[in-house]
Amino acid sequence: MKDISNPQSTKAILKKHGFTFKKSLGQNFLIDRNILNNIVAQADLTEESGAIEIGPGIGALTEHIARQAKKVVAFEIDQRLLPILSETLEPYPHVKVIHSDILEADVSQVIRQEFEGIEDIMVVANLPYYVTTPIIMKLLTEKLPIRGIVCMIQKEVADRLAAKPGTKDYNSLSIAVQYYAEAETVLKVPKTVFVPAPNVDSAVIRLTLRKEPPVQVKDETFFFEVIRSSFGQRRKTLWNNLLNNLPLKEKREELQEVFDEIQIDPKRRGETLTIEEFAKLADALAPLLK
Repeated sequence: MKDISNPQSTKAILKKHGFTFKKSLGQNFLIDRNILNNIVAQADLTEESGAIEIGPGIGALTEHIARQAKKVVAFEIDQRLLPILSETLEPYPHVKVIHSDILEADVSQVIRQEFEGIEDIMVVANLPYYVTTPIIMKLLTEKLPIRGIVCMIQKEVADRLAAKPGTKDYNSLSIAVQYYAEAETVLKVPKTVFVPAPNVDSAVIRLTLRKEPPVQVKDETFFFEVIRSSFGQRRKTLWNNLLNNLPLKEKREELQEVFDEIQIDPKRRGETLTIEEFAKLADALAPLLK
């Protein structure tokens, strides 16, 4: 079968099926073989690996994944693409396309059903940019039996996911992602390798899931609540953000004692704290809010 990941093949397939792009679904199809090869290479797939893809489009990335993996399951939300995928992926019987919104899908059950006997599972995807964060957080927080995620996302979001404390891109999302995974931007991608070209630059990020979080906290939910509260208004200090976003206004004295005890300056901003400092802060604040 001819490689479908070039502009001529992509345009011919879309024309044959009368397909028009839906802006609401964030559809931008990759048309560069080298980029596709590079994405798959970053996933370190073997003939014993399973792969989950999200938003396969016409199957260009799927095809490259299928050449490496033992089994591929692709979630596609747009019913109009199903007949196209049925045609383009016909040479790959080990690929299964599921017509579903990944955010609504029971991914854990799909893994149990479709990847029986396969221990190494990766998510490899060119994610729709308008739902990048919810998809990544779903995959991380559901504690799925996957090794990691390699995905194409908006460069600005990739910068946030991999950001370090004290940098302009570091925020609550950076910490949430890095709590579950090691994040690394592995490739920058220009607009020109997509049809249609998006308005933003893209990047490929690799998230390697941690066996254990980098910090132990007494209450995970409260830990993330403290982080979100600390970034409530970026230019405000920890002191002001926590007072504004948590029920602490009547406990200013106790709050000051907490900061003194853990030796963190309340005049600092959330963007300067490490994940270890946020863990200390959350565990020390918890008794004040019981």
